Amino acid sequence: MSNINIEKILQLAPSPAYVVDLGRLRANLAILDEVQKRSGAKILLALKGFAMWSVFPIIRETLHGVCASSPWEARLGCEEFGREVHSFSPGLREADVVELLECSNHLVFNSFDQMERFRPLWQRHAGRVSVGLRVNPEHSEGHTPLYDPCAPRSRLGIRREEFAGRSLDGVEGLHFHTLCEQLYEPLERTAAVFEEKFGEFLPGMKWLNLGGGHHITREGYDIDGLVELVRHFRDKYNLTVYLEPGEAIALNTGILVGEVLDIVRNEMEIAILDVSVTCHMPDVLEMPYRPEIHDGFGPGEKAHAYRLGGPSCLAGDVIGDWSFERSLTIGDRLAFLDMAHYTMVKNTTFNGIQLPSICTWEPEKEELKVVRTFSYEDFKNRLS
Repeated sequence: MSNINIEKILQLAPSPAYVVDLGRLRANLAILDEVQKRSGAKILLALKGFAMWSVFPIIRETLHGVCASSPWEARLGCEEFGREVHSFSPGLREADVVELLECSNHLVFNSFDQMERFRPLWQRHAGRVSVGLRVNPEHSEGHTPLYDPCAPRSRLGIRREEFAGRSLDGVEGLHFHTLCEQLYEPLERTAAVFEEKFGEFLPGMKWLNLGGGHHITREGYDIDGLVELVRHFRDKYNLTVYLEPGEAIALNTGILVGEVLDIVRNEMEIAILDVSVTCHMPDVLEMPYRPEIHDGFGPGEKAHAYRLGGPSCLAGDVIGDWSFERSLTIGDRLAFLDMAHYTMVKNTTFNGIQLPSICTWEPEKEELKVVRTFSYEDFKNRLS
């Protein structure tokens, strides 16, 4: 992978700003391309994790399409990616289905009732739109209940017992999505349970979608195991196999640049930044997890300790505690690492906090490009 020149970026980027390193993006795509070529799988970009459409021209050179969770995501994929669009939502209105059928290649339903309710609509597109069902293997591998589709009483996917007495007429594929930021072994275990419960239906299918949550581009991922698993399903059942990671494409490609606005004291030094955990990196609160900072260390590791907080009125807008080799001063820039995925797609304008600019970094030229900035009008136009 290219070594991102963070010091140079901190000098050139506006603040706050998301900056995506195109060199690292290409390196991730090269790994995914290897998986595709060796296994025969088709890999899709999950827009729910990374939807920076200005870099779609780079991504579509390698990946086969996108997966969408709503009509708007599907439309974005159709307009800006230009390859396959696979759509799924836990619940759809008739107007949603009509719109999705216009711009999707695959449409996956979350229940038999929704599939049958909208059968007259999707049957008109037979041959152009392939219909599938999302299943729930009822096998949990997730460590965070909020992100576990197989948690008890989950609303996501159809359980095996619900297939009894149901017609699969017109259904061409099955889909399961059970993982979150995980390596190969949880997929291997889940796939075994899936095949045991739903394997009898696969001979009549054209495709199988193994969902997302695969950290294929993370160090230590068992690519050989993944290739073998995909080949197993392809060869045994004569299926096209899809993977739809979001994070694997953007993993370790981006940083979030922030600036120290003030330093206050309340039992310890507290640095107020122009980046907000609740507005700009909400997964830090939702997962929860502690992001890494360039040249930042754990509490007590270095001489200068700080709590880092955002500019919003939320008392809990606290990113966490760090220590540094030198003291922070007003105007200092910080770089939060791995901030490309599940940041831009989830950020908010709570409190009217400014949205970070969106930038790219071309390492070979050491060129920073500001792709998008946001103004008061962007905030105002989201309201009424």
